[in-house]
Amino acid sequence: MPSIEFAPDTKRNLIVVSNRLPLSVKRNEDGSYQACVSSGGLVTSLSGLTKTTSFRWFGWPGLSPTEPSEREEIRRSLAAHNAMPVFLDEKLAQAHYNGFSNSILWPTLHYQSGVAFDDEPWKAYIKVNEIFADYITDAAQNGELIWVHDYHLMLLPQMVRERMLRKGKSACIGFSLHTPFPAGEALRVLPVAKELLQGMLSSTLVGFHTDDYKLNFTESCQNLLGAQPQDSTILYKDRLVRVGRFTVGIDPEKFTETLKVDQVQSRIEQLGERYKGVKLILGVDRLDYIKGLTQKLHGYEQFLTDYPNWQGKIVLIQVAVPSREDVREYQDLETQISCQVGKINGRFGKPEYSPIIYLHRSIPFTELAALYSVADICLLTSHRDGMNLVAFEYVACQEQRNGVLVLSEFAGASAFMGKGAVQFHPANIKEISQSIHKALLMSKEERKERYDMLRHFVDTNTSTRWGQTFVEELSKGAV
Repeated sequence: MPSIEFAPDTKRNLIVVSNRLPLSVKRNEDGSYQACVSSGGLVTSLSGLTKTTSFRWFGWPGLSPTEPSEREEIRRSLAAHNAMPVFLDEKLAQAHYNGFSNSILWPTLHYQSGVAFDDEPWKAYIKVNEIFADYITDAAQNGELIWVHDYHLMLLPQMVRERMLRKGKSACIGFSLHTPFPAGEALRVLPVAKELLQGMLSSTLVGFHTDDYKLNFTESCQNLLGAQPQDSTILYKDRLVRVGRFTVGIDPEKFTETLKVDQVQSRIEQLGERYKGVKLILGVDRLDYIKGLTQKLHGYEQFLTDYPNWQGKIVLIQVAVPSREDVREYQDLETQISCQVGKINGRFGKPEYSPIIYLHRSIPFTELAALYSVADICLLTSHRDGMNLVAFEYVACQEQRNGVLVLSEFAGASAFMGKGAVQFHPANIKEISQSIHKALLMSKEERKERYDMLRHFVDTNTSTRWGQTFVEELSKGAV
């Protein structure tokens, strides 16, 4: 995160707001606190703006101290990184995050049916957005750029704008959604859909990852609120809101440079020797029901059944990064996946061979880069995904091998990478099997042609370009 000071007359100021700060705050043995910057995608996305923009980052630090002295110490540790903590009561934070954001709003945005609405988590969601709004309004200067991120804070633009107006200040507010935005009928199951739309429509600029998400939002605003779409704007009440598609990406150079490290090269050689004569399929996903992991395993089992000559000659390495481990549905999913892995390995395995290597944990970045490099296929089976940057990361590590990306048509990335990937419907188990087989039999020439298309897209649509493009567009609305 940038922490360099710049002369105010040569810089524009940007307040970045996310539910969690992109830093980890740890308490030292002497009682002091230390903040360390993470290597998250959003931090990377904004790194290219340091020459033109000064940042202040607002978010919950993950800690809920009640003592004023502790809060002050945390503020001091974060201030070194131009970050400002939004303190929340622990119970309130959990009701907002797990109770509404992840148990009600997240599944709705991802087309999951059977979501039960509960008024108490909704009240917590409102309260947290109000607390954020108070912090931002107190800090923001007249006309300052404010960039709000993701579904945890959909009400925030409206709350900030109203508070700023009461103080006689103007607000230039950007909002970026990093999940899908569903079609209107899926959104309408939420009794508070109109409130969420109104919250977002108080922005100056609203950004989505794909044109489909942008269109769904526009149509929902029209059908539920009576707003009037006009090209890339929406007229609602007396305000004209700009809406755009901003393609998020990664920093491909980070992966390219990591692959050159001696330790990583050594690991690539080890993996190459270990799986000599074997084709490797790699899956890297958060352990989440939207990732289609059970369908992936069923599809792989179907492949081993349909093409028995590949038994003993192919291995699926599935990394399932733990997620929301305190939520019952995620605990049940992990149990189901572990049982499936055991069943497939028991059916097709031999003393010297396991068709699946299942890693239910986070793995170091260097190990991940090595795995990306040696995999012949990357298999992603998302039911719904805002983008899925794993597809980008795999491509960034495949310059030598030209591996094949086998990608669900419901991942956001498929809107841009479909021609270079092998696409399939994630609910069609037979189609997953056939897609794996197609990737394995693909000629060297076709692999190279597809890879070149994918690599051009990844190199062009970087995280830095995404951040720069959004902020430049937001700046056009600044007063």
